[in-house]
Amino acid sequence: MIDSLANHYRNLITELGEDPDREGLVDTPRRAAKAMQFLNRGYTQSLEEIVNGAVFSSETDEMVLVKDIELYSMCEHHLLPFIGKCHIAYLPNGKVLGLSKFARIVDMYARRMQIQENLTRQIADAVQQVTDAQGVAVVIEARHLCMMMRGVEKQNSSMTSSVMLGAFREKSSTRQEFLTLVNGR
Repeated sequence: MIDSLANHYRNLITELGEDPDREGLVDTPRRAAKAMQFLNRGYTQSLEEIVNGAVFSSETDEMVLVKDIELYSMCEHHLLPFIGKCHIAYLPNGKVLGLSKFARIVDMYARRMQIQENLTRQIADAVQQVTDAQGVAVVIEARHLCMMMRGVEKQNSSMTSSVMLGAFREKSSTRQEFLTLVNGR
């Protein structure tokens, strides 16, 4: 697979008017292929594999919030990165998820060609599926290089997306508590 991807990168470099045999570019097709494979490794992962049984019984029914999970993804429209942070909260329903699994879930879905809106939904649905929580809330704040480096070239723009499930959608007080905790006010 690496050889095939590297060949595509070599052709791309040539089509852009560069010499792929130039000293600085000789190994670029292979490095770029490995980088693209790494940046999209989420396609080779599954939710079951990521969670790996780290769901535990718990009596707690109060909100659990994991803030500022960094994420790196690729815009499916331009294959340029978007970079940001994800906040996840849930209301346990007899089970809690191991803390590191939230970051692993974010990474698994972020490491695919994505749009932020779908990424937010996939993370929320995954946490709901794994925990059977009373509610799940996910907010992603990200900066998109497809908007910063090309097109409108707006350097200070960012995008926020949210998905609220269960109690976070149905109860404004629960949603407000989450948003207050996320915003630190």
